[in-house]
Amino acid sequence: MSEAVTKNDGINRAKLYQLVLFPLNNGATNVYYVLVLAYIATFGSNVLGLGVLFASVMVTGMRVFDAFTDPVIGALMDRTNGKFGKFRPFMVIGNVIMALSIITMYIITPKIPETMMALRYVAFVGLYAIWVIGYTFQTSCTRAGQTVLTSDPGQRPLFTIFNTVGSLAGMGVMQFLAPIIRANVADYSSADFYKVLTPVGIIVSIVLTILAIIGIWEKDQPKYFGIGGSKQEKVKISEYVEIIKNNSPMKRLMIAGAGCKLALSIATNTTVLCMLYGSMMGNYDGLYLPMMIVGYVFSVPFFVLTVRTSQKKGQRASLLRYVSLALVCYVGVLALLLAWKQGVPGVNLSLISNGKLSINIYTVLFLVFFGVGYGAYYSTADMPIPMVADCSDYETYRSGKYIPGIMGTLFSLVDKLVSSLSATVVGIAVSLIGIKSLPTADTPYSSGMNVVVIILFCVVPMVAWIATIIAMKGYILTGEKMKEIQEVNQRRKEAIAAGMSLQQAMEEL
Repeated sequence: MSEAVTKNDGINRAKLYQLVLFPLNNGATNVYYVLVLAYIATFGSNVLGLGVLFASVMVTGMRVFDAFTDPVIGALMDRTNGKFGKFRPFMVIGNVIMALSIITMYIITPKIPETMMALRYVAFVGLYAIWVIGYTFQTSCTRAGQTVLTSDPGQRPLFTIFNTVGSLAGMGVMQFLAPIIRANVADYSSADFYKVLTPVGIIVSIVLTILAIIGIWEKDQPKYFGIGGSKQEKVKISEYVEIIKNNSPMKRLMIAGAGCKLALSIATNTTVLCMLYGSMMGNYDGLYLPMMIVGYVFSVPFFVLTVRTSQKKGQRASLLRYVSLALVCYVGVLALLLAWKQGVPGVNLSLISNGKLSINIYTVLFLVFFGVGYGAYYSTADMPIPMVADCSDYETYRSGKYIPGIMGTLFSLVDKLVSSLSATVVGIAVSLIGIKSLPTADTPYSSGMNVVVIILFCVVPMVAWIATIIAMKGYILTGEKMKEIQEVNQRRKEAIAAGMSLQQAMEEL
């Protein structure tokens, strides 16, 4: 491996430990993906007593705020080049902001008396807004930092698998611990649940952030910043509109990323899973963790397959292939949920009954369709993240501008929009069938729940995958095209280092 990363052909390559550690930054932010986005609406509705629609819709409404903050933070990142580099300061500051805001949100705000409900509303909105800023600071570094980590088209697909491992180190740990805390401490609707989960999540996120900083430490310096290095031209916020307008691959990737993220966000939403495994199937504790483990087990071979496909045919081909497979498999999941009947053993999920293994044909078919489908789409859910680096390199190739910050925050905006949109969609869907508060694991089945689950667990993700496939059909950054772009960028970089101006290098090379 050491020879592969040090051969002198002008290509910037990462060392193995850097490829492994830096993606843990995504794991650090994904801790909050679970801690906040999976539970914020339930916390607001059931713990603080806020209106169920308010708690859900506010999370999406805050994207208007993001529309102003994201470009500003992206501009700051692109202009930053201090003693501690371009990306490390944003990782540290972002993590601190998130930790402080969520400690205050989950542990202190429940102490506000019910007689001061207006203050609860204000605190809820204000603290969430502060958290959003911190989340943007850190999560945009995952996208932007890849541009300095490696420019090797053969290494970038590896970022996907290590990014997924990093995501599991954050999101997976939280998803695993949450139901255990619920079963042994308190339910999701209790303030005690959040008092325990919050410090655990923050500690996990801090550890992952420190490891990620170690991973990018050596690369976070001017010689890896685009083709101009420390001579890089400053980009004004007003120029970003032109950049977005002319960077077609980035626009298509934003649509694809939104599709993949929306599918994951809604299908894994805590409320949706409570209705599916608890209210419909009647055994949340016996199904949630086993089904989550099944999904992760099926994901493992797909992680390997997506990397191999990406290295041979490019990341576009890999994304198209496995999203299409997920779409086909979820047709089977949809058919099974349509066949479900309340209280009928043969058409219900059954894994353990009276302490013994109890599996029927319905469960076997569900495990196969869900397992393969989940494995395929989970392995592609984060694939657009390393593709952001390709779009950033394309922008350098197209205009000569090195703007990983704005590219990262653009994608971060889409990421947060669809993630928070999931809470709103779920909240509206639940309210339409007359439920006053978001269902938990112990909520009994009520009429219409099966329709809500079918739409949210299957139909919405399938529509999102169709949008992803359509967007990727016109994506021009194939494996061969990226090799060409890297070669041209490298020649221009060498020419500029030798004294040629950026404008001359763009015109002649």
